[in-house]
Amino acid sequence: MRTEFDAIIVGAGPAGAAAAILLARAGWSVALVEKQRFPRRKVCGECMAASNLPLLAALGIGDAFETAAGPALRHVALMQGMRTVVADLPANADKSHLWGRALARETLDMLLVEQARMVGATVLQPWSVKRIQGSVGAWQCDVRATDCAHALNLRAPLLIDAHGSWEPLAADRAPRRLPRSGSDLLAFKANFHGAQLTPGVLPVLMFEGGYGGMVTAGGDLTTVAGCIRRDRLEALRAAGPGLSAGDTFEAMLRRECAGVRHALRSAAREGPWLAAGPLAPGIRVGIADRILRIGNAAGEAHPIIGEGMSMALQSAWLLCEHLLSPQPGQITLSAAWQTRIAREYATDWRRRFQTRMRLASLFAHAAMRPALSAPLLTMAQHWPGLLTWGAIHGGKTRPITPTERTIP
Repeated sequence: MRTEFDAIIVGAGPAGAAAAILLARAGWSVALVEKQRFPRRKVCGECMAASNLPLLAALGIGDAFETAAGPALRHVALMQGMRTVVADLPANADKSHLWGRALARETLDMLLVEQARMVGATVLQPWSVKRIQGSVGAWQCDVRATDCAHALNLRAPLLIDAHGSWEPLAADRAPRRLPRSGSDLLAFKANFHGAQLTPGVLPVLMFEGGYGGMVTAGGDLTTVAGCIRRDRLEALRAAGPGLSAGDTFEAMLRRECAGVRHALRSAAREGPWLAAGPLAPGIRVGIADRILRIGNAAGEAHPIIGEGMSMALQSAWLLCEHLLSPQPGQITLSAAWQTRIAREYATDWRRRFQTRMRLASLFAHAAMRPALSAPLLTMAQHWPGLLTWGAIHGGKTRPITPTERTIP
């Protein structure tokens, strides 16, 4: 099996698979390493803003996405207690892709990784990364198959971290384990069949100590996802012993949010609740080791604005735009060249995503506090355009498209 590549990408989620597609299609030799088998369920809100649909088409999965995704998302709703406020979502500037959609991660991940394989990337799955050595221009990556004893030493001048944020990359210094805190945000997700969610509406849920959302993700499938502070969850579990954490979360949503109670009154849950966390929102791009980071490895926003998959795909496109931009002479992937690319990419990343992350943080902290979220809901009732404005500034209509970039 081949072990020498131009680039090694760790993680085959939307960011990693998109980068693999773009680089392989441009003639690079790419190894895409993923430790999980697909399809896999994952804690994720599954919304795809309309600004990303031209990008999915450019990646080669646009038609498949359109066929499998849920209805066009034309409205956003704020739900708190017995109150619901509905406003228009902004239309995308690209008239051929006006509205966002949602698609289960099980389906989206498979579409992207199969496209990466089809355009020539070497996909190692399920393989786990055991050790990363070297430096910019000369990386070595020890990987091992998870279901047998096969092991390889991969070598490449360029390394891209797209493995997410739940655990450190093998090249990172092991983080010091922080004590559990009551303010830790724990994430939950479940799929339901037969839910009564108005087609085209994207509800945002606000409740004491957390926030969440619901969306129709294709066919009869409705996704409910959310985050809750550890101390609030522990208090709820103490008041209702015998329930799992996920079942406690669902019971709270049904009890405290009339919109959830109505949507799920005749629905059947598909399997158990998934759980993950604690979340670690923040910017990680530009770390001194100069590993090129995309997706959540580069930066993680509070998921209340539903921009996680958008940031994953757009960060991959942004990095590849820098890697594949015209250069005088032959691109050697030298350490000096990569250092410059890393600096320019980090600057562009912050320019594109930093405002989005700040807005998400402000909205999340307001949603978790009834003293702040109740006035916010009242303002939205009087000025529904406030929600539309928030969606615009949250990145829903800011695309990266093939016409804007130099990627072939």
